[in-house]
Amino acid sequence: MAFSRLREDIAAARAHDPAADSNAEVFLAYSGLHAIWGHRVANWLWRRRLRLAARVYSQLVRFATGVEIHPGATLGRRLFIDHGMGVVIGETAVVGDDVVIYHGVTLGGTSSRREIRHPRIGNGVVIGAGASVLGAISIGDRSIVGANAVVVRDAPADSVITGIPARARPRVATSSTGPLHPDTYTDPAIYI
Repeated sequence: MAFSRLREDIAAARAHDPAADSNAEVFLAYSGLHAIWGHRVANWLWRRRLRLAARVYSQLVRFATGVEIHPGATLGRRLFIDHGMGVVIGETAVVGDDVVIYHGVTLGGTSSRREIRHPRIGNGVVIGAGASVLGAISIGDRSIVGANAVVVRDAPADSVITGIPARARPRVATSSTGPLHPDTYTDPAIYI
């Protein structure tokens, strides 16, 4: 099972990054994947109540990759963290399947109480570089969070979420000239 998950992760990276030339390159040189793989070990320790070991291990992974994922966070399958540096995912965050996170993203909390205080990210969400998604909020499936957005409110499925503070609007996949190519509306940088 572990090898099938590794293959699945590598395939997801290759699907989302046109610069990926080979499976070997992705396996050896993609810090976002290394952070996810390290999180799986830290999360395994966390769930077995080996909390100190989990925290220490997660900090070693952070040092090696530049990505900080709390061992208590829940990550879905085929998550791809592109470039990775500066990504922070908090303890009670839940990230769905097939999510893409660019560098400098924070999935952070807004409470100091022991409660759910981090966001829930739906399946198929893309979060642009530098975006902050803060608090116990939900981002619906297939939504796009624009680069540098500061999201502090829930957003429904199929939203484009931009601004400071961010506002959600429906994600429209067609124009007066017909359907748009997916690349024209899945790149969060176009929503700056």
